[in-house]
Amino acid sequence: MMRLGVMGDQRVEHSLSPRMHNAVLAELGLAGSYEALPVEPDAVGAFVRSLAEQGFHGVNVTVPHKQAVMPFLDEVSGEAALLGAVNTIAVEEGRLLGSNTDCPGFASALADTGFAAPGRPALVVGAGGAARAVVRALAKLEAAPLWVAARRPEQAGELCAALGGEPLDMDQAAEATREAALLINTASASSPVESPELAAWAAGLQANGLQQVMDINYGREDNFWASLARKQGAGFCEGLPMLAAQAALSFARWTGRSVPAARFLAALEDPA
Repeated sequence: MMRLGVMGDQRVEHSLSPRMHNAVLAELGLAGSYEALPVEPDAVGAFVRSLAEQGFHGVNVTVPHKQAVMPFLDEVSGEAALLGAVNTIAVEEGRLLGSNTDCPGFASALADTGFAAPGRPALVVGAGGAARAVVRALAKLEAAPLWVAARRPEQAGELCAALGGEPLDMDQAAEATREAALLINTASASSPVESPELAAWAAGLQANGLQQVMDINYGREDNFWASLARKQGAGFCEGLPMLAAQAALSFARWTGRSVPAARFLAALEDPA
């Protein structure tokens, strides 16, 4: 019996990951389950160290624990160390092995849109943890120029110094969108209710060359990034394809079974 799950704070109770993984487990006829695992910040270390004892084969890690789990692992992949975050833990012979599927998950979702990144200008909005994986992926794909915009320019500067790209403040970023072919939102806001200021910024952009907009968030009915894409005649992709791609990569790590991300995504499209 394979025991899997996703650990986070209380917000993890609303995660779509159990729905995806349990559907694929059932489809493949694999005995197992995937559950939401709310863990308080002060209990992260004890919980991670008890994974093998509790019979887990693997867990995903979501906010706010992606960095907090790292000191308690026996091994961390080079990519996860570079990003400073782990989102996948595999339990193998009692050892806890950390990795990160955010970067390849984003690259897979981008590829599915049909947008070719090499040599094309890209703007990443936001410079937090999620942005690190996106910037890393775009740098590996050789998007150029690669701009990173943040309301705190020093945060963007720190990210670019570590992973590549050119930091911009929001005024500079507005100018850069005149040239950008790709825009990716990694900030937590996608609706005017979440951030009236960012919504107004997006509405004022003159991005005539924009071809693809991606938002790593999902489930927003009034999404101003989608409105921007429609206004500019660009393609739009929200975060569910990236979530499904990450899920497929984690699943393969734990089970040795390669399942297309589309099958994880289909589990979300079926009635719950």
